[in-house]
Parts: sequence; structure tokens; C-alpha cells
Amino acid sequence: MSRTRAGRPQPVRAVEREILVQRVVAPAGIPAAATLRRWAEAALGGEPGDLSIRIVDDAESQALNHQYRGKDKPTNVLSFGADDDFSGLLGDLVICASVVAREAVEQGKTTRAHWAHMVVHGCLHLLGYDHESDKDAELMENRERSILAQFGFPDPYEVEHDALP
Repeated sequence: MSRTRAGRPQPVRAVEREILVQRVVAPAGIPAAATLRRWAEAALGGEPGDLSIRIVDDAESQALNHQYRGKDKPTNVLSFGADDDFSGLLGDLVICASVVAREAVEQGKTTRAHWAHMVVHGCLHLLGYDHESDKDAELMENRERSILAQFGFPDPYEVEHDALP
């Protein structure tokens, strides 16, 4: 509840936002669109703006990763912020389904937990978080832990020792 100037309680309005989910791969193993939206909403909080989440294959992820980051391999999540503050668009996430599935196994996580982590991680990048320095990484990782804990997920940075090669 917030208060009016007269001090009377008034409900806090939720941010109106559209989150579009596009899948260009088979849906097997990918959480439902409503679930992806809930994770994104938790990460974005009150930040206004629409978001698209595009679930892609290795080829599309690799092409985008090469074009925008100079890395010629598929990656788990790419975040593209909107170019201006006037479009009503916060940005786009591009998540590679096969990379997320592979990493979950390699890191000893459930696929669902890793999907949640990638959505939250990508959204935090759109909000300006990064992990370029140790200090920034600690700030971002602590925020991720807090958001993921709301859904009952364990610390994404605690890797199962049995899963290590």
C-alpha cells in the first residue's frame, strides 16, 4: 500500500507489461510460457517496459552470439536492451534451449532451475546488472539468488561436485 498526500492508504498499481514468448524449437523440456513470464516478472520488479523471450536452436544462438559478441558458438542467454526509452520496450532475451539443457546436466541442476536462472539472469542484464568485475558479479549473483529463492530454487552458483567432469 502506498499513501495519498492526505495519508490515506491506496493500493500500489502493478506495472502493466507484455511479455511475449516465442518458441522456434520443439517445446519438450521448455517451461510453459506462463512460468517463463512469472520468473521474468520477479526479476524485473517495477521496471516498466515490454519484454520478448525467444527460445531458439543452436544455429540461431550461434549466429546472434557471433554477430553481437564476436563469439562463434551458441550460448545460454543473450540480452538485448531497447535502443530508446520511448518505445515502451524493455528488451529481448534469446535463450538457447539445447545449451540450457546441456548446462543443467553438466552443473548438476534440474533443467527447470537452470531455465529459471537464465530468465532471471537475462532480465537482470536488461536492468543494467553485469558481471564484468568481481564487485558487480557479487551484486548480480546475490540478486539472482534472492529472486530464485522466492520460487524455491537453490543457489545457482553452488555446483554439485558429482556433476563436475
